[in-house]
Amino acid sequence: MARIDYDEDDHDDGGPRRDWRRTLLTWALAAVGLGLGFLVPYMLYLNNQVGERFGQLQWQEPTRVYGRPLALAKGMAMNADTLKLELDAAGYREGDGARPGTYADDEGRWTIASRGFTDVDRAVAPSRVEVRLAKGKVAAIRDLVGEREAEAVRLDPARIATLYGKQQAERRLIRVEDVPQELTDALQAVEDRDFAHHHGIDIRGIARAAWVNLKAGEARQGASTLTQQLARSGLLGIGREQTWSRKFNEVLYALIIEARYDKGRILEAYLNQVYLGQRGNQAIRGVAAGAEYWFGRRLDDLSTEHIALMVGIIRGPSHYDPRRQPERARVRRDFVLGEMLETGLIDQAEHDRAVAAPLGVTTAPGSIAANRFPPYVDLVRRHLASDYSADELQGAGLTVMTSMSPSAQAYAEGAVVGTLKALAGKGRPALEAGVVVTDVHSGEVVAVVGSRDVETPGFNRAVEAQRPVGSLLKPFVYLLALALPDRWSLATWVDDSPVTVTLQNGKRWTPGNSDGKSHGSVRLIDALGRSYNQATVRVGMAVRPERLAHIIKQLAGIDAVANPALILGSVDQSPYAMAQLYQFLASDGEIQPLYTVRGVLDPDGRVLKRYDKAPPQPDDGDRTAARLVTLALQHAVASGTGRRLVNDGLGHLDIAGKTGTSNDGRDSWFAGWTGDHLGVVWVGNDQNEQTGLYGATGAMRVWSAMFKQLPTAPLRVGGKGLEWSWVVAGNSTDAGCPGARRYAFAEGFAPPWQPCVREPPPEEQSSGGWRDWFGIGRGDEPATAPQPAEQPR
Repeated sequence: MARIDYDEDDHDDGGPRRDWRRTLLTWALAAVGLGLGFLVPYMLYLNNQVGERFGQLQWQEPTRVYGRPLALAKGMAMNADTLKLELDAAGYREGDGARPGTYADDEGRWTIASRGFTDVDRAVAPSRVEVRLAKGKVAAIRDLVGEREAEAVRLDPARIATLYGKQQAERRLIRVEDVPQELTDALQAVEDRDFAHHHGIDIRGIARAAWVNLKAGEARQGASTLTQQLARSGLLGIGREQTWSRKFNEVLYALIIEARYDKGRILEAYLNQVYLGQRGNQAIRGVAAGAEYWFGRRLDDLSTEHIALMVGIIRGPSHYDPRRQPERARVRRDFVLGEMLETGLIDQAEHDRAVAAPLGVTTAPGSIAANRFPPYVDLVRRHLASDYSADELQGAGLTVMTSMSPSAQAYAEGAVVGTLKALAGKGRPALEAGVVVTDVHSGEVVAVVGSRDVETPGFNRAVEAQRPVGSLLKPFVYLLALALPDRWSLATWVDDSPVTVTLQNGKRWTPGNSDGKSHGSVRLIDALGRSYNQATVRVGMAVRPERLAHIIKQLAGIDAVANPALILGSVDQSPYAMAQLYQFLASDGEIQPLYTVRGVLDPDGRVLKRYDKAPPQPDDGDRTAARLVTLALQHAVASGTGRRLVNDGLGHLDIAGKTGTSNDGRDSWFAGWTGDHLGVVWVGNDQNEQTGLYGATGAMRVWSAMFKQLPTAPLRVGGKGLEWSWVVAGNSTDAGCPGARRYAFAEGFAPPWQPCVREPPPEEQSSGGWRDWFGIGRGDEPATAPQPAEQPR
């Protein structure tokens, strides 16, 4: 009987199975080897990508442009409406005046809790002050922290523009330690409870999210860790279609990020990168920008309900948009509040309070509003162009501190819109305007209007419109004369009879007065105050057009042909150029280059450049002449071409001002100033058509509407270099002498004194004319005489 060999049989029968196992193992090892051979270099590639791109998540931040800080000082002009406007513009809210960024008004006593900021000269700490207003002034300031009286306080400024780079993302970079603990805890409670322990992916979190979503019947909790979300939005890009390969890369990125960086840096990058909404083509990135966008608040000013809502909308900013889907957003917020209660972040009482609270979002985006001051920002860009290219400014994370006053800007815009609307019709072409308002103490440009459509970018008439300035140039003719006090004074007699000037080409120029009359011998102060052309031409020819061309070049950089017509304003200039020219007079004879930018700070708050430097000053003689011209132009407002301002109720400001009208009423101008502000206004039309407006009926109406609201000090002319004397004929005399009139003179140049004599009034000569029949002109404005051929246009 043959023996059965079981081992052989087993070997024969099991051979195929063993071969199959060996083959499977071989292929498995080969697959692993191939996978590792592929994965290792791929991981090295991804690791390099993380090294290059994760660092950029500390990344491009827009450049922010701010107005000037609101500096309140005892005695300065201020009213309740303007103070509220300034605070609202800077993102303050009515409240208890205790939390930073809030204010309370108790019948003229304002309690303000300011937020710290960095200005061009120093860091300004947060403060809490009481400001008392009375009779249109700051009556008192009290430091509530130090419990003492204060002379002044500086409040953080309003953001007026944001300059984005190629990435149209609004972002304010923050450090993780500056984020409220409640926010970071709530974020982890909802999005990633095991963030502190996992290594990029969280298996337990996936299971927990699946259970929560199954119970709720909807996707309430995600399975992705914060690190995965950061990899998705920061390295893969948000908004793309989800695919297996994309998810695979997301996991690998998350693992690499966790291996390379600590949890604090990962969380900080997430807080700065997370997507929280969209305004136009600007993505709202990061919790700091989100707080401003949704609530108009800073991070440290968020309440529990705000934090819960912001954490909630991370799941889908469009789906849970609280402005468009308030009920959906409320449900989501309350879910987050429930998670915060469950994890012990808040107690039941705070949970119930927060659930009962409104959503708290602003009706419109907070300080992340679109840039709504295009003419001013255009001027800022121009001023920075010599030091920074457009690319260097945009997206560089710089802070540009400007001199714009939100209240002055608002009042200027309102005056333009309201006045041009009132002047519309009556056969007039569509009117436009350009306005520049400056601080007479510093040369800061506080407001710019470049169009009747104040919020639309485009042609900036305040800077780019080149229009004939007319009589606006006359004060500088008289400035030259009064700088020679041994020959000219405000009391000097000037001949306002018909005048003829022979030009270089042999032609004869005979300008007339706008009222069609000649006025005989008039005092110099009246010739300027009533804008008499004939008298001005005589003074201008005496001081020479070449000197006039030189001084306007020196003071404002204006290039002009030195022909006789320049005396009556035969030069085209912008409102900004004329503001620079008039700043010399308005600043009491100081040379003050106008500027919009006070300084530029880097992302860490260090000053890169300051622009608010003291300029060189003229000698005392020039300042005395400027004061005398100012007195004459106060006379022009009190009883001359600007007298309508007194009728408008602005007489208490003792305004100095000059109207101007170009030929045929195409351009209406007014330049006027108070003790604090200079405003230059042009009104006309882009087609150079007749408007039928004089300076007093067009531009001065805009100026009046603006200064009726703008708090500003009265204009007081004083200082050394002046002496006053009562004058009859050509001599000083007693104040009670019949016909005596008081004039200011350059010190040491008052006429000699003599006993009282009666001064007969000068005989007025008149050429008459058709204007007399209709009462038109009355010394108000323009040079109606033909211009010489060589006049530049």
